[in-house]
Amino acid sequence: MNPKRGFASDNNAGIHPTILEAIARANVGHTLAYGGDPWTERAVAKFREHLGEHVDVHFVFNGTGANVLGLSALLRPYHAILCAETAHINVDECGAPEKAIGCKLVDVPTPNGKLTPALVEPRIRGLGDQHHVQPRVISISQSTELGTVYTPEEIRALADLAHRHGLYLHMDGARISNAAAALGLPLRAITTDCGVDILSFGGTKIGLMMGEAVVVFEPRLAPDFKFLRKQGMQLASKMRFVAAQFEALLTDDLWLKSARHANVMAALLAREVSSIPRVRLTRSTEANGVFASLPADLIPKLQQHTFFYVWDEATSEVRWMTSFDTTEEDVRGFAARLRELVGG
Repeated sequence: MNPKRGFASDNNAGIHPTILEAIARANVGHTLAYGGDPWTERAVAKFREHLGEHVDVHFVFNGTGANVLGLSALLRPYHAILCAETAHINVDECGAPEKAIGCKLVDVPTPNGKLTPALVEPRIRGLGDQHHVQPRVISISQSTELGTVYTPEEIRALADLAHRHGLYLHMDGARISNAAAALGLPLRAITTDCGVDILSFGGTKIGLMMGEAVVVFEPRLAPDFKFLRKQGMQLASKMRFVAAQFEALLTDDLWLKSARHANVMAALLAREVSSIPRVRLTRSTEANGVFASLPADLIPKLQQHTFFYVWDEATSEVRWMTSFDTTEEDVRGFAARLRELVGG
């Protein structure tokens, strides 16, 4: 694998220097473990500045853990989660929600990765019928696995639908920073203000070494979450090193600057490749993901230059992700190599 910056995933990027400095600053002396430290206290306070004083915040190791634990706080094994067919919880978590919670995922085909009330409401059926799994949660990704972004109005419509039927709205916010930056809105405008019940707040993809956060917007929904986290093997003993990263991320708009830069680089990449013959953008570039189709025989040759993933082998559709550390030189060099291959 080539160690240079690439477009396979924002997970492949390193640690933001400011985050790394925050970890080093936290590495002094002894402090209470398991979250009883001042770094965790300050990080939670930062989340409350952004999302509201009423939220509960629980730090975990990874995105799958955040999603599974957040969902488990709302579900019993006879419940169902309604999600997009392309949702990460449905495609890329190795059945973790089903195994850990015992619930059923009802996946809904979408044209662009986004659920709508019209798509979801027909799946809310059999309520109260003991022969049927009971819909309990609508789960959305922000931004979606197809790089699209939900507007506040779209989120509110889904939250209203969920609450009208006694369901909850869960948001997988692995790339919520990129979504907020794309919309030009504060974080609370696409969460708190829209009726989201539980959020998985992504840190790793936006420059953290590791760590995600589960945000509970109504503490009464998950009063015992700390026990779920411990039982779910997601309680860090040296919590300060996770919390210190989030404190830095949510200070001085580091999350926004990093996300905005990644989005700008994705827009530049889309522009650069859009003029190349035999290359076609397949989806709108709304956050930090670019989707395109190109001749199948060129894909392995281009991967030798910079590795990336094939999204759909049947259609030769690929996905290119940009990160907080992507540079214009990275983008233009990649596009230039693609142009050479097409010309050749």
